[in-house]
Amino acid sequence: MLLATVGLAQTSLKVALDTNETLFTVLTAMNACGYDQDLSISDPLRSEIRAELAQKLEADAAAKETAQALCQYYQEHRKPDDSKTLAQYISLALFLGSPPAFAPKVKEADLPPEVRSLVGMVPLLQPFYKSAQVHELWQKHHPGYASLTERYHDPVAKMLFDTEIYLKFPSAGFLGRGFTVFVDPMGAPSQTNARVYSTDYFVVLSPGKNSALKMDQIRHTYLHYLLDPLSMKYPATMKRLEPLLVSVKNAPMDDSFKTDSSLLVTECLIRAVEARTAKATDVQREQIVQSSVEQGFILTRYFYDALQPFEKDAPGLRTAYVDIVGNIDVGKEQKRAAQVQFASAADPELLSAGRTAETRLLVDAEQKLSSGDVATAQKLAQKALDEKLEDRGRALFILAEAATASRDIQNATRYFQQALEAASEPKVVAWSHIYLGRIFDLQENRDAAVEQYRAALTAGAALPEAKAAAERGLAAPYEPPGGARKQDEDQ
Repeated sequence: MLLATVGLAQTSLKVALDTNETLFTVLTAMNACGYDQDLSISDPLRSEIRAELAQKLEADAAAKETAQALCQYYQEHRKPDDSKTLAQYISLALFLGSPPAFAPKVKEADLPPEVRSLVGMVPLLQPFYKSAQVHELWQKHHPGYASLTERYHDPVAKMLFDTEIYLKFPSAGFLGRGFTVFVDPMGAPSQTNARVYSTDYFVVLSPGKNSALKMDQIRHTYLHYLLDPLSMKYPATMKRLEPLLVSVKNAPMDDSFKTDSSLLVTECLIRAVEARTAKATDVQREQIVQSSVEQGFILTRYFYDALQPFEKDAPGLRTAYVDIVGNIDVGKEQKRAAQVQFASAADPELLSAGRTAETRLLVDAEQKLSSGDVATAQKLAQKALDEKLEDRGRALFILAEAATASRDIQNATRYFQQALEAASEPKVVAWSHIYLGRIFDLQENRDAAVEQYRAALTAGAALPEAKAAAERGLAAPYEPPGGARKQDEDQ
């Protein structure tokens, strides 16, 4: 696998410009089965690889037989629109593991519907990969793929850096989350496919002949990567904004924005950022905002205006967000929306969310915990744990937080310790150590507390908030709000 980190010092290593053999295999199989969309304007690598594979299949009877079985399946599941066919198979590739097994990364029942409908391809992909010597083809063209990532490294890195500078919002605190741009010439240059699965964001693009990557689409997805988590931190605020959903029920935008205020808020904020930073005149920026509003993104105007003073202030958007969103006047925005004549059509939504069942459980659990519904949060996290869904460490961490909120220190200690055994996500590891350190401080076991804070400092070295909390713990014993020093283990 080729990988180029595309940030400067402050950018998480989970942000990458990358290539992927599983994606290459799926796209190459599509090409072998008649997928020709944009072939004439594709990077020359695509035709070269297609020709070599066709030659192999013609010369090897076994390879030809496996390809025929695979192509029969492909044709039976092909959609009338080639763009939708490509989108569906890209979703499949992102959920499959490494070759030669191509095993789904989650249980079949937990795959998004568009992926679940194609899992029958996996047992056909395995023999095709082997007999058609796809791995050898992949290795042969590594230099060409490396050249592509090299070509696009600097412009992608600059876009990420400029975006973070504008928002005053580095992605370094996002360890445990990922943003990856996959470049593969075997797809259609006219198409951009973006996905969010759990906490991982993907953009899949195919370069054309001497053409630049679609930087606007990459940036739009990166803005989602940066801003999506913020709306989830303030469930009460999002609840307050729900009356606005009535105002957009007849808008042409995707229905998901009409049923979830957090999705609507984030998309409007992203469109406002894009308008304010567009290389355009003031009149053209106004036209961008108005077009967005007419598609149903009615808060774009509010955010566009609110970002003007933000640009002059020192605090980053992570700090300013709560005030910017909290100052939305629902009544005023309802009246403004009532004056909008919605367009007949909206831009297609770039980012497709394919949350699996276990991801929804844990996301919902975190939201319930943030809103004070500890009992429901506990039930959701326990369900994810009992059914052995993904991310056991995260589920245990939520259970530990719920126990802490209920002042059940004995179970909180147990769950934090179990989370440390199961978790690999730096954020979960660091904060589990911090909370254990605080518990030991409250029990006046300073040596044990210091040991936990030191471990947290190591695990959270790239997480500013965790690092600061660990350093405070090392400097002085933890004092809970109100100054109480004793806490009964049996509470």
